[in-house]
Amino acid sequence: MEQRHLGRTGLRVSRIGLGTLTWGRDTDEHDAAEQLKAFWDAGGTLVDTADVYGGGEAEYLLGQLVERLVPRRDLVISTKAGSVPDPDRRMDGSRGHLLAALDASLERLGTDHVDLWQLHAFDPYTPLEESLQALDIAVSTGRARYVGVSNFCGWQLAKAGTWQLGTTGGSRTRLAATQMEYSLLQRGIEREVLPAALDLGIGLLPSSPLGRGVLTGKYRHGTPADSRGGSEAMAPFVEPYLDDAASRIVDAVATAADGLATTPLQVALAWVRDRPGVVAPIVGARTARQLTAALSVESLSLPDEICRALDDVSAPVHRYPDQDWSTL
Repeated sequence: MEQRHLGRTGLRVSRIGLGTLTWGRDTDEHDAAEQLKAFWDAGGTLVDTADVYGGGEAEYLLGQLVERLVPRRDLVISTKAGSVPDPDRRMDGSRGHLLAALDASLERLGTDHVDLWQLHAFDPYTPLEESLQALDIAVSTGRARYVGVSNFCGWQLAKAGTWQLGTTGGSRTRLAATQMEYSLLQRGIEREVLPAALDLGIGLLPSSPLGRGVLTGKYRHGTPADSRGGSEAMAPFVEPYLDDAASRIVDAVATAADGLATTPLQVALAWVRDRPGVVAPIVGARTARQLTAALSVESLSLPDEICRALDDVSAPVHRYPDQDWSTL
């Protein structure tokens, strides 16, 4: 699998990442092992997790499988911290919480460092500088090699990225990555987040690159009982992408796939993988079979005319102030 630099850093990662959101919940140890082995055999290196996935079980499962199946040195392990199970405060970006969460992640993962550590989301109740100081401490103490953020909007990413660059020649650590939802069904980051990331040299790691599974075409004729949309817990996650606008995009992806003698999954994944600024879409799968289908995209490059057609049918509405006011 092709390797790409993560932002403006020397770290190289596979251009498809393995997501572990379902590990410890919908994916048991046997299936997780099959996924990790298939991913590594295909040349994959970037494995993405978080301290809240499966209530910590995803990290624990990954830690159990590393070395037993795949040498630790062959993986780029990324995890996140900050999300908390509190209905009144979804994020805790305080320095104390973040560093304690990192230590707990390292214990579950069975490693002395992670390759990429990210703030899971912006905490409006903690000064951003305090949260970013935790990233610097993680790197200076050897607990993380590189750092980033996740689910930051445009101004938040710009503020974090410029603060980390510093103005006094200090020892702040450059942000390597930002993880955001990005697909043909969700192009909102093109408004401000992606331009900020490109300007600051921050690599984009798209989550849900298959539109929460909808772009595979599995929901075109109803909701399969064994799908995320068919489960009580995940149905609200899928529901926003089952409207008429999404249906038109899914139909266009299916048409492109027919013309290229491939699958809608491959078309949708290839589109986001090769967008400007994208380093590695994070693909989550419940089974090794689903993951193998996604990994087969490595040999596919979409023709320019197909990309333009998909761009047109999925184009988000960007008006003032994103367009020149004099042309409106």
